[in-house]
Amino acid sequence: MKTVYPIAIILFLGFITSSFELKKNDVTASKKSYDFYSDFVHDSDPVIDNDVLNDFFKRYADLKKYQNKVAALYQNRSYESIWYEDNKINEFGKLLHQKLKLTHEEGLEIEIPYENEIDKIFTTKGKERPSKSDSDLLLSTAYIIYMSQVYEGLDAETVKKTGWMLPKKQLSYETLLDSLIVNPALLEKNNELLFDQYYKLQGALEKYRQIEKDGTWTPIETATPYKDLRPDAVSKTIAQVRTRLVVMGDLQNDSKSDVYDREMMDAVMKYKLRNGFKPNYILAEEHIKDMNTPIADKIKTLAVNMERYRWISPKLVKDKEYIMVNVPSFELVYVKNGKTELASRVFVGSALTKTSIFSGNIDKIVFSPYWTIPQSIVDNELKSKIASDPNYLAEHNMEMKNGQVRQKPGPENSLGLVKFIFPNPEDIYMHDTPAKTLFDFEKRTFSHGCINVKEAKNLAIAMLKDYPEWTADRIDTAMEGKEEITFKLPNKVPIYICYFTSWVNESGEISFFQDVYEKDNDLNKIMFQESMAFNN
Repeated sequence: MKTVYPIAIILFLGFITSSFELKKNDVTASKKSYDFYSDFVHDSDPVIDNDVLNDFFKRYADLKKYQNKVAALYQNRSYESIWYEDNKINEFGKLLHQKLKLTHEEGLEIEIPYENEIDKIFTTKGKERPSKSDSDLLLSTAYIIYMSQVYEGLDAETVKKTGWMLPKKQLSYETLLDSLIVNPALLEKNNELLFDQYYKLQGALEKYRQIEKDGTWTPIETATPYKDLRPDAVSKTIAQVRTRLVVMGDLQNDSKSDVYDREMMDAVMKYKLRNGFKPNYILAEEHIKDMNTPIADKIKTLAVNMERYRWISPKLVKDKEYIMVNVPSFELVYVKNGKTELASRVFVGSALTKTSIFSGNIDKIVFSPYWTIPQSIVDNELKSKIASDPNYLAEHNMEMKNGQVRQKPGPENSLGLVKFIFPNPEDIYMHDTPAKTLFDFEKRTFSHGCINVKEAKNLAIAMLKDYPEWTADRIDTAMEGKEEITFKLPNKVPIYICYFTSWVNESGEISFFQDVYEKDNDLNKIMFQESMAFNN
């Protein structure tokens, strides 16, 4: 018995221990099973680490080029989910999906790779829906594509090829994301990222697409040969022009009359003023040709100019003061403390000597300037005249100085009475001109690249208001001198030379200006005929 007893105890204890281990294993197994079920039911918001990122972009190969920018989004957010909140897609994710479907409203047709997969995030359930990590990364990549194209536009190298040399805007996708998640409404209108003019053009784009849809942009027929239409004239063409003026918004009601009456005169004047034409009542053949521009071309013009506004930061026009020159409208505005102090007509470079599109800082105003004539002009235009007429230089108030030909100060000087200097590689500047009649032309492309300002004297006066020593009398005296007088501005004034062929004013009037350097054509080919150069 003594031998059996200890054995029995050992067996009993072994049984109890074994049973306990089995029970423990059952509990552990049960817990693991519950945890799996719990994860399945309450699937937590995904964590996007490097392994998940690499796996995703391996499977979604067409998105590979965006991997670095997407990875930066998650690094900035400690690899937490961007688009899920409490197991649901957040409001910004829903709004982004809506915006992806409405890119035509931005003047774009953006093709998003794997768009069907993105749609499934919002339209399907169960196994047909991408996993949460895939969904998060699909939306993050779509965010990068959408923001780069709508808010940043073409890449910097492509922009330069269009001849646009103003500073190219760069976005911080990470910082912007934080703001948008807190306030998704910023995606609807963000004046910190896009000029207010962009949104005005967007409204104009909607209007012109509706005109296209309505089919009211019908061709205007004219007699051959064409004869200018003037007040009191009668013709079928006038009735058709009247209808077009109604469609464009220059005339309220269409009387169908074929008489060029007072009502139509006012509408024609409105049309001409908003489109930069000479303000008179004559409808020349070029005006009919402009009205007959296909509506599809007008729509593309609006889209092209919206693209240009993506390139530049709205902060540019928040300076205390600045000057903006728009080449296609042949106009300059001087803005100070948010108010337009002066507007002036200008003329710019010809097709062969185009005015460059760039920005600088005016640092000097020069009164009674000498004009040192560019050697190219001397070689191509003056050498033969000087050779045939020994008195040519003296008769034109010119002289030789240090081996160069220059024109002395005076009212006939080609630079007029004042010039405005802003250092730049193209050696372009603004100046007055004695050729005032040239400002009456509709297409003002006469210079060798510099900007000729009709109101140059008044511009100098406006810019010097903050300098009491520069009284009106002193400015007059300085402009009438026989030697240059240079004033170095203590505070430089930014100048932006731009190229916008469509514009919407504060009253909502839509202007279309001449594509004088055919830059719209070049950009149109990039945007609508070639694949868009996405930012990498």
